[in-house]
Amino acid sequence: MYPLLLMSVVGLGIVIERAMYWTRNSTHRELRQFRKYADLVEAGERETLAAVCSNDSTAIGKLAYWASSRKQVSEDAVLATIEMIRPSMEARNWVLSVIVGAAPLLGILGTVVGIIESFDLLGQAAGVSDPTIVAGGIAEALYTTASGLTIALLALFPAAYFKARANTSLSRLESLGAMIANRAEE
Repeated sequence: MYPLLLMSVVGLGIVIERAMYWTRNSTHRELRQFRKYADLVEAGERETLAAVCSNDSTAIGKLAYWASSRKQVSEDAVLATIEMIRPSMEARNWVLSVIVGAAPLLGILGTVVGIIESFDLLGQAAGVSDPTIVAGGIAEALYTTASGLTIALLALFPAAYFKARANTSLSRLESLGAMIANRAEE
């Protein structure tokens, strides 16, 4: 149960941190910024774009500021910049994925070990006079499976949301990046 407790604490911490990150970078705010920055890129207003996004610490703001501060922008440079921004969006998603996969397995392992101990108790005794001792051991062993499945389920939904949210934001970054690169070629 201790590894499961550790996984639940780590998972909860990551879910809280990622929820705060995505709250600061809300979909509506990101979409408004995308539209504003895209309009400025289309209009060729590089100085205005630089001024507007200079204090924007979001991913889309970082890309827009980077592009507005360059004289020449190539498609490869835009893609490289997006790849540098990507880790902040996908941070610790892999840990949630590991928790989703490992928690049920640890729970089942705990159950197997508990059942082995219960059968070992049965094998050592000449006769078990109180069957509740064995039943209690089996019930305790099954709690680990229930705990592992609960932890995995509680991590699964946030992990899926954070992954989808990162993919959506990366798509917007790539769209803005393509606009920037195409505008630079004109």
